[in-house]
Amino acid sequence: MLAKLRRNIVAGILTFIPIWITFWVISFLVGILVALGSPIVGAVISRLRLQSPALEQFFPPLFQATISIAIVLAFLYLLGEVATAVAGRRLLAAFDYLMARIPIVQSIYGAARQLVASFQSKPGSSQRVVLIEFPSPDMKTIGLVTRIFTDADTGDEIAAVYVPTTPNPTSGYMELVPTSRLTMLDWTINEAMTFVMSGGAAAPPKLNYSRSARKPSSRSGAMPTD
Repeated sequence: MLAKLRRNIVAGILTFIPIWITFWVISFLVGILVALGSPIVGAVISRLRLQSPALEQFFPPLFQATISIAIVLAFLYLLGEVATAVAGRRLLAAFDYLMARIPIVQSIYGAARQLVASFQSKPGSSQRVVLIEFPSPDMKTIGLVTRIFTDADTGDEIAAVYVPTTPNPTSGYMELVPTSRLTMLDWTINEAMTFVMSGGAAAPPKLNYSRSARKPSSRSGAMPTD
């Protein structure tokens, strides 16, 4: 009986963990959407309340949160439409130029834009995902190459590698690794992110753990984006 009880409890824990992680990630994303849309919904409800206080009962918190999410998603959709249009790209380029002229803001905005742009590679690009020796020479972990530098003293190529953490890949480490110490993986960025978020449970069938490193590119300063 004790063995069966222990086995069922362990099975229940293992079943609950992916459910909890999924719920946590979705709750985190929903919380961000609600926080972004709440000021607009709150302003509209406040104006309606001034005109007719009886209308307040028709706006429960759940309804307000749903409207907030819908507003943010609609805004993101429209922003995507603008960003992919020719006129929209020119407008974004002008906005980037303006941000680059504002002190302090240029550092934050510019760094964020470069980080996002560094990951905008085609799914077939395999030179983004690598294995590096971390946190010790006897261990390896998944990393994403964001940039290639040249050592001013030796002329060797140095890769800036972002190491995402499980289960939240938005937090991680930035490591500088010689390209000769990188092990290239034939994984897409989506496959790498799925691997990290699942704790290694979901992964492509092939892992070139001991393969010799291949140099990613020439010394152009950035990884190719195909």
